[in-house]
Amino acid sequence: MGTIATALNELRSAQKSAKGVSLYSRFVNRPVGRYLAAGSYAAGLTPNQVTVISAAFSFAAVAGAALGTPSWTLGLLIWLGLAVGFAFDSADGQLARLRGGGSPAGEWLDHVVDCAKITALHIAVLIAFYRHPGHFGTATDGWLLVPLGFQLAAVVTFFGGLLTEKLKPRPAPGTPAPTPSTLRAVALLPVDHGVFCLVFLLYGGGSAFRWAYSALGAASALFLLAFLTKWFRELSAVRR
Repeated sequence: MGTIATALNELRSAQKSAKGVSLYSRFVNRPVGRYLAAGSYAAGLTPNQVTVISAAFSFAAVAGAALGTPSWTLGLLIWLGLAVGFAFDSADGQLARLRGGGSPAGEWLDHVVDCAKITALHIAVLIAFYRHPGHFGTATDGWLLVPLGFQLAAVVTFFGGLLTEKLKPRPAPGTPAPTPSTLRAVALLPVDHGVFCLVFLLYGGGSAFRWAYSALGAASALFLLAFLTKWFRELSAVRR
């Protein structure tokens, strides 16, 4: 227990900047991930092993969404698997910092798993819409385009954000972290993965899930346009 307490104390001073992070990730996912990272450290796990644990929870939930019969109980289990997987996704990076820093291979594995999870989750919803049109009210083929559009927006946002961070110049050593904006943190909630996971609590609600999922998909598309504009302007100002 002492090891966990020591790890938690060290992690509190080794957090990434909260700039551009939604309220859910900032006040729910990162703190939960901190406890998981401390427990993983005490158990002697490596960051890559924690990434694999995250993938196991996430893809079990994806399989349930694609192959299971929609119900309130299944929706709760899907949300739980995705939420735990997301928390472990935060824990692997925190554990890496606690152990003195990550590795290129570890960062690669983390991003590949994240990309696969995002892609597979929307494929699972597409399969569910196709298999259970009576439950979700998706008998019209046009509804099958919603998961495809949502997937496109989510993947481009994920890739664009990563690439922007790689191309932007790093701040000089000792530069203080920017003060996070509470208003921005609230505004980013519709595109936070943790908030997206919550929509599966409506999985047994038929059309309620379809409309909630579609609303988040529309928000994702609008945010993508805003992000692309912002990132392009930022990179246009970079001089090499």
